[in-house]
Amino acid sequence: MSDNSHTDAHNEPDYLRASTGIKSWLFSVDHKRIGVMYLIATTLFMMLGGLMALGIRLELFTASGDLIDADTYNRLFTLHGSVMVFLVIIPAAPAVIGNFVLPLMLGAKDVAFPRLNLASFHIYMIGAIFLIASMILGSFDTGWTFYTPYSSTTNGPVAWALTGVFILGFSSILTGLNFIVTIHKMRAPGMTWFRMPLLLWSLYATSAVQLLATPVLAITVLLLFLERLVGIGIFDPSLGGDPILFQHFFWFYSHPAVYIMILPAFGIISELVSVHSQRKIFGYKGIALSSISIAIVGSLVWGHHMFTSGQSIYANLVFSFLTFFVAIPTAIKVFSWVATLYRGNIQITPPMMYVFTFMALFMIGGLTGVTLGALSLDVHLHDTYFVVAHFHYVMMGGGILAYIAGLHHWWPKIFGRMYPQKLARITSITVFLSFNLTFFPMFIVGSRGMPRRYYEYVESFTWLNQLATVGAFFLGTSLFVTLGYLIWGAIRGPAADNNPWGALSLEWHTSSPPIEHNFHGQPTVDAGPYDYPEESSGTDSSSQWVPA
Repeated sequence: MSDNSHTDAHNEPDYLRASTGIKSWLFSVDHKRIGVMYLIATTLFMMLGGLMALGIRLELFTASGDLIDADTYNRLFTLHGSVMVFLVIIPAAPAVIGNFVLPLMLGAKDVAFPRLNLASFHIYMIGAIFLIASMILGSFDTGWTFYTPYSSTTNGPVAWALTGVFILGFSSILTGLNFIVTIHKMRAPGMTWFRMPLLLWSLYATSAVQLLATPVLAITVLLLFLERLVGIGIFDPSLGGDPILFQHFFWFYSHPAVYIMILPAFGIISELVSVHSQRKIFGYKGIALSSISIAIVGSLVWGHHMFTSGQSIYANLVFSFLTFFVAIPTAIKVFSWVATLYRGNIQITPPMMYVFTFMALFMIGGLTGVTLGALSLDVHLHDTYFVVAHFHYVMMGGGILAYIAGLHHWWPKIFGRMYPQKLARITSITVFLSFNLTFFPMFIVGSRGMPRRYYEYVESFTWLNQLATVGAFFLGTSLFVTLGYLIWGAIRGPAADNNPWGALSLEWHTSSPPIEHNFHGQPTVDAGPYDYPEESSGTDSSSQWVPA
């Protein structure tokens, strides 16, 4: 790479110093600033959801339910689930890392529709205000899934929460549309589809799911809103409706939404495995196409959430088979990552520590998902803490921790400064240990029949729940320390190199942080993003960049 592709961040105005003041940020169309604003918002909401989780675990420290009453507990776990799913896990990786990195990886100056990108953030914040307002107005206790008939008849600000979710859906749709058009139309010269970084393939598949599945959620919550408002009867049996129909509508979106949460995580891990082992990714096309396969097959398995709902045995068989089948493209990724690490020059960096954490926890979550896909086992485990543990191993152990790994990887690029790496490595270990201490006991109590959403339980489960509560507080402390040193790094950390990890993709060959329009001139691509030399070749690796 030519030296003139680097820019000294102290001599060139960057996106952080382009203009100052809150107004200049709130109305900026710079994709980098929008990504940082999403980062701040999702972090605040994650802290809120995390505090609710600690409240739940504190209540479950004893078997008698002596801290809060049942109604308050129902509201607490409902709000925890709603905040973490709709305000954190679904938008975090695409909106934060995707917004910041996607144009840089493509060699573009911005996304295709910058103003639409800003509108997506404003819509997200408006939806969040409605959802948070439901807490101020007394909160709701339907569970984050809003199951009828309870959600259509209960008192409380359910309509406020439904309005918030409805608005948030538009933000997701517009972001997905923007990313798809950007990937199609704004790739740098020479960047063919199979020269794109794998994160872009994951974001493309994610965007397709957002675009096609999210309207179903919008229609579903709108119908539920009308059910509460005027009693249209679509979910009311006394008026000829069917409450189970709501579950079909809801999970037709919400299971593909699982892949909105996890597909970006797969892309992040694919990037980090190659960069931090300095080895060409194994099975590039297999990983790329498996992202598309997961998006397609994952949209067809919603019925496995309804094995005990009374749907036909033939439907159960089909959904069970498809659940097993979707594990195949996921396994392709895992085997490719392991093969990439084999004989690689593995660097024990903080991002790589989180890669190892992700792989261990996601494998547990994935294998227990296959367990729940088996009809006979699901009947026993449905609505127990086994499902809670599985969900958190996949969504937090997979989605959130991969997102944290990505933040550690791109933090020097975002802020131009480095966090304390030794502390980051130590904290990654405490996150791994405390996570397992929190959630693994739930597999045991769930397999023994402890139902989820109960604020009381039999005495024999006490010691396992106490282990989980202690683990939750250690996990919360570890994540708080992580937030602290990342903020310190962004403000006071030592200046970072433009390419501290020795990566080859385009975002690492502009300044840290990037200049306002990302690149001087138009970069041209003549190589893949993972073309590290084989051990025996004796040649140097070359980046994707060809100077304009």
